[in-house]
Amino acid sequence: MGDALIGGMIFTLAVILIVARLVAELVLAQLNVREVQRHAQKAPDAVAAIMDEETYRKSVAYTLAKIRFNRLSLVFDAGVLIMVLASGILPVMFAHIGNWAPGANWDDALFIMFVGVLLSIPGLPFDWWSQFRLEARFGFNKSTPGLWVSDKIKGLILSFVIGFPLLWGLLSLVGWMGTYWWIWAFVFLFSFQLLMMVLYPKLIMPLFNKLTPLPEGDLRERLMTLGDRTGFQARTIEVMDGSKRSGHSNAFFTGFGRFRRIVLFDTLVEQLEAVELEAVLAHEVGHYKRGHIPKMLAMAAVSQLAAFGVIAWLLSAHWFLAGFGFPPGELAPALLLFGLLSGAVTFWFTPLSNLMSRKHEYEADEFARAAMGRSAPLVAALRKLASKNLSNLTPHPWFSGFYYSHPTLVERERAMVANDATG
Repeated sequence: MGDALIGGMIFTLAVILIVARLVAELVLAQLNVREVQRHAQKAPDAVAAIMDEETYRKSVAYTLAKIRFNRLSLVFDAGVLIMVLASGILPVMFAHIGNWAPGANWDDALFIMFVGVLLSIPGLPFDWWSQFRLEARFGFNKSTPGLWVSDKIKGLILSFVIGFPLLWGLLSLVGWMGTYWWIWAFVFLFSFQLLMMVLYPKLIMPLFNKLTPLPEGDLRERLMTLGDRTGFQARTIEVMDGSKRSGHSNAFFTGFGRFRRIVLFDTLVEQLEAVELEAVLAHEVGHYKRGHIPKMLAMAAVSQLAAFGVIAWLLSAHWFLAGFGFPPGELAPALLLFGLLSGAVTFWFTPLSNLMSRKHEYEADEFARAAMGRSAPLVAALRKLASKNLSNLTPHPWFSGFYYSHPTLVERERAMVANDATG
């Protein structure tokens, strides 16, 4: 069987994988629509205890609006990807940019960067509409057109400042390390990611958001006491001005070891009582104390190593690159194609990773319940956040099982109440 025929089969297989993912996403979305609509007129008793009727109806409208918008976005993105792959523009760009400096690695890195930027352009109207129409319609948008444009420009500059040297280093490893370049590429990339966990909150995050220390007072004292009580001494607790872009709220910690930082959205501080914020922080501490961070890092490391192994194999398979019009043995196109197509395969493993994530959430909830002595503060906080964020509390089980990294609020409450009863 000739390389041309095999190449054609590879391209066809890629299109089938893209379409199969799209169909699965649309089917899951439709199941979710039907489930939400089934409960639209009357909330289940467990949900009615969380949201008042007006908020529930608004959450239903918000959920359905997001699903309609996301379905259109999914179809558009899949169509753009297939058109780009079928048009042959990618190998033309690769050959043209390669003529700038034949044999150099920087031009290959530039090729990947250019393609990434060009592929992001068609989605900009969707980003704009999501921010200034969909989110604004339900009162969540706090951004301005100027801030939105500024964020995009900053992101573009950062992608070149950080991404270009990173890609150049990865591409150079083939010549430096030979056959086992992919192992060293994994070490290089994973080490860089660990470094960014420390540097991101100090160097990158302040470019987009203002972080200020939590002022002295009852709240700070309460949270610091919680850290001492649970063996989680963070260097600082900071408040981020998330309200400059969105009405949604969140809390997280960044870094590791002595570089840990607790970050609270200003919207979260505004929405919750002190004891509720303490419970939310206890939940976040639970992730650290139960070892979820190293577990997820280990999982990510295994996935990345496997990914580089697959890329090395595809690089040696001439029929793969030929199927998309690229010359054999070129790492840059192999990296690009893997980045564009791998999601069509890894998508099907999403439920497995989310299953582990939901297990971690239950464990963090239990840690918070034990740290607070009862579940009521965390339950109250989660109920407020669900109402403020118009969360979907009646997802289809298949949809939540596939996509949700957190259990539904009803499931979390049920587990915490059961743990309260057993002590």
